[in-house]
Amino acid sequence: MLIKPRSRFGFKYKYIFLFVCIVLMIIGCSNRPQLMRSPESQFPSQTSTLNIWWEKGFNLEEDEAFQKLVKNWSSKTGHQVKLSFYTTNELLEKTARASQMLESPDLVLSQTGNLTLYPRLAWEGKLADVSELIEPVKSLYDENAIKAITYYNQVESKESYYGIPIYQATIQIFYWQKLLAALGYSQQDIPQNWDDFWQFWLQVQNQSKKQLQKNIYALGFPLSVASSDTYLLFEHLLEAYNLTLVDREGNLLVDQPEIRQGIIQCLEWYSKLYQQSYIPPDAINWLNTDNNRNLLNRVVVMTPNVTLSIPAAVRQDNDIYYNQLGILEFPKKPNGQPMRYLLSIKQAVILRDSTHSNLAKEFLRYLIEPNILAEYIKASGIRNVPVQKPLWQDPFWQNSQDPYLTTTTKILTKCPTRLFYTERNPAYSVVLKNNVWGKALTKIVIDRITPEQAADNAIAEIKQIFANWN
Repeated sequence: MLIKPRSRFGFKYKYIFLFVCIVLMIIGCSNRPQLMRSPESQFPSQTSTLNIWWEKGFNLEEDEAFQKLVKNWSSKTGHQVKLSFYTTNELLEKTARASQMLESPDLVLSQTGNLTLYPRLAWEGKLADVSELIEPVKSLYDENAIKAITYYNQVESKESYYGIPIYQATIQIFYWQKLLAALGYSQQDIPQNWDDFWQFWLQVQNQSKKQLQKNIYALGFPLSVASSDTYLLFEHLLEAYNLTLVDREGNLLVDQPEIRQGIIQCLEWYSKLYQQSYIPPDAINWLNTDNNRNLLNRVVVMTPNVTLSIPAAVRQDNDIYYNQLGILEFPKKPNGQPMRYLLSIKQAVILRDSTHSNLAKEFLRYLIEPNILAEYIKASGIRNVPVQKPLWQDPFWQNSQDPYLTTTTKILTKCPTRLFYTERNPAYSVVLKNNVWGKALTKIVIDRITPEQAADNAIAEIKQIFANWN
């Protein structure tokens, strides 16, 4: 069979035609603003494009609200934006090694970065100083917010502002008030002293099984190393027992006998609830969303949580939102004092090596305008709450008919609060990053070591972290 060779002339025009098509496609794409949800779906950003990495929301409206804000800014200024959303752990990992990547972000917001990552980046001189943005609006924030964005830069031997406060969070308790009503209880029946408060929920589990034939766990407490909720809850437990692990000068106090004994007591209290089957067995493997999921699926009666993501998930169903689900403050401390809540100030940061730092500052200057920030937070579905003081006066947050907003507003504006120990010593960010308390708890319930052994292991690790910090 004779096969005729293809015409070289035909090849030539074929490739010319393909080349023209590709050029036209590139020109067409370059005229479109780059507002993107997925980092994998686009080509690397051009030199004129602001590259934003933002933590993916728990609910779709969170992401949509920020996309809208970015689009509005882009339309107003004419600047292009490449917006990428990442999950909590993915964002922390990518940001930590951003300086080694071909394409690094200009601006980042991580929900837990202020506790586990930013102190290290600031220490190593990898964050941009944003004092010029903070100084003109400093009066909008309270003392805790300003302290939270103040980091030490060892490279330049200075302390300065390296974060922009966007919103804040602290712990609350969510529970099924409908289940309590089925057992003949109302919110007024829930004790306010420490021991009786927690005993009440154990009683609810036992009664549910007997009276309602429901197998439901009392407590949605995470124990896993993979969940930041584990250390967030345990840090509040340490606070409840008035244990000061780091003093105001940044000195570590875990060697003191009374502190060691207090840590043992807290580990024993927490782990015993799991061992007595008041916490779901798989809590040792939970991720950050799993306490939410177990409450919403009615696997547990109650769970502590550090945002309003749980009521935000059912906000469109008025019956569940107002009549079935409920919110509570923490009980009084074991010594009878009011609970002091730990604040997490969620911050946006600009990386020092950003190729568009001025553009990032321009965007953040727009974002923190009180009216812009207020609308963005409200549109985000109530998971996140304001950090700027004037925003609390908005009727939205003063709505006495909404139990979740009322309770959160009270906690954050009227109850005793403090920052996490990362504000006193940046080395503590590694304690949280390593989830030392999650390790200790799982060692007790899985490996069957004693609370004393687990406490000593935790103390040894914390001391080593502090020794290695420099």
